[in-house]
Amino acid sequence: MERFADLLDRLTYMRSRNGKIALLADYLATTPDPDRGWALAAMTGDLDFAFVKPALIRGLVEQRVDPDLYRMSRNYVGDTAETVALIWPAPNAPERYHTPSVAEVVEALQSTGKSQLPAYISGLLDMLDASGRYALIKLATGALRIGVSARLARTAFAQAFDVAIERVEEAWHALEPPFLDLFAWGQGEGPFPGDVRRPIFRPFMLAHPLGDDARLDLNDYAAEWKWDGIRVQVVRVDGETKLFSRTGDDISGSFPEIGPAMRADGVLDGELLVRGTAQGSGAISRPGKLPDDSGIATNQGLAGSFNALQQRLGRKRVSAKMLEETPAFVRLYDLLFDGDEDLREHPWEIRRRRLEAFAAQLLDSQFDISELIDARDFADLARIREGAREAAIEGVMLKRRDSAYLAGRKVGYWYKWKRDPLTADCVLMYAQRGSGKRSSFYSDFTFGCWNEDGDLLPVGKAYFGFTDEELKWLDSFVRNNSVARFGPVREVEKTLVLEAAFDSIHASSRHKSGLAMRFPRISRIRKDKPANEADTLETLKALVQD
Repeated sequence: MERFADLLDRLTYMRSRNGKIALLADYLATTPDPDRGWALAAMTGDLDFAFVKPALIRGLVEQRVDPDLYRMSRNYVGDTAETVALIWPAPNAPERYHTPSVAEVVEALQSTGKSQLPAYISGLLDMLDASGRYALIKLATGALRIGVSARLARTAFAQAFDVAIERVEEAWHALEPPFLDLFAWGQGEGPFPGDVRRPIFRPFMLAHPLGDDARLDLNDYAAEWKWDGIRVQVVRVDGETKLFSRTGDDISGSFPEIGPAMRADGVLDGELLVRGTAQGSGAISRPGKLPDDSGIATNQGLAGSFNALQQRLGRKRVSAKMLEETPAFVRLYDLLFDGDEDLREHPWEIRRRRLEAFAAQLLDSQFDISELIDARDFADLARIREGAREAAIEGVMLKRRDSAYLAGRKVGYWYKWKRDPLTADCVLMYAQRGSGKRSSFYSDFTFGCWNEDGDLLPVGKAYFGFTDEELKWLDSFVRNNSVARFGPVREVEKTLVLEAAFDSIHASSRHKSGLAMRFPRISRIRKDKPANEADTLETLKALVQD
């Protein structure tokens, strides 16, 4: 646990990505099993202790120190683990510095009953020093936030053992913590652990944004519509089917109609959507069509909005009424495996032809194929793309015709050319302290627009889109213009206009304004504009395309 605590301290203060990778790689290469495997699981979000929640930690510390003192300290520090680590009044006993291993802590947290957990965690906090307490709370609550993504942690593994990151990604979802088989393979002491006969997730191929001044030759690239749902992978092996999200989460239970419609073994890449007319119903110039004799239903490209799909995301139980009112389907982009045959090294053009043949075996009520766009050249495609906003389609994808299916985001192969964002002038209403390296700044901003009665109602919240210098200016504005405090949140004078950019806006019964922005970000600070000239809710309602 001592080495893990030291690693977290060093990662927290390391700004360089390569520096973080080097620190992690050294830890993974020199720490014994199973500690390094459990640490890797913590870094990649693969540890979950059902009964350890922030409320439990808060309750423990408020038994030891004045609750008001803890809350004020937490608001100042901005991080629960750091606050508890510093404020915890450990008893003055020599044994408090006993340091259990990471494996001992993990195994105890997994096996200790809910009623015994508070006493166990309190005992550990008493034994550990401040760094150990910080590491314990981060490990137990899963709230690391030290600038290490799951991808970066796996990259560190690849560097530690001089193996390809693509091979690590390939094996990852077939394994469970503490990853003993993965470490054995990395050290050359065991076989590659990713060859399994069960439905597992494979890493997606991702696209780079296409620059505004970029021009591509459509002899080399194929174009298709970019639909606004969630990217999924449908995997069937020996008759067992799983539906995975972009992050590899199994979401089969939330969409039970998809599995039975997958009637052949294979691995498909596509976009999960629900039936409707919100997407694809506008005027798009010459949308691409599949050949009339393909035998594949395309439903004219129609689909429901992302807002409609969102009603089904994350549900453990799906009612018969919901299945009837918002039936889900997958719009197919690619074929990774046809039965046992791995097609990922084949060019896109070959995979596309195989996809069309494969899709003929599937139920067309739950599957169709994303249509290609028939454009003469790039200038023609640009004109066609202008219809994406009216049709409520997210944009255009460009895929190099000879590209293999490569895990991750590779330059020169796939590009996403999203429609231009919508913008609105909004008024800053509330600000909240950030976490991690932003814990000293007010960096999460809630903004609103005027209703017909002259009241401001929140329409969105954003925490990116601004530079570091702009963040410092916004933080200073919040501190100097606060009118009320609600824990870590400050209400400010309604005088600052922020131009918010967003991909789309939808009707929402969960918000007082009746509206919810999709992917909001702050695109400009409008110091020049009076707050009373900001946009109204009526202006935003005119942009709703549900």
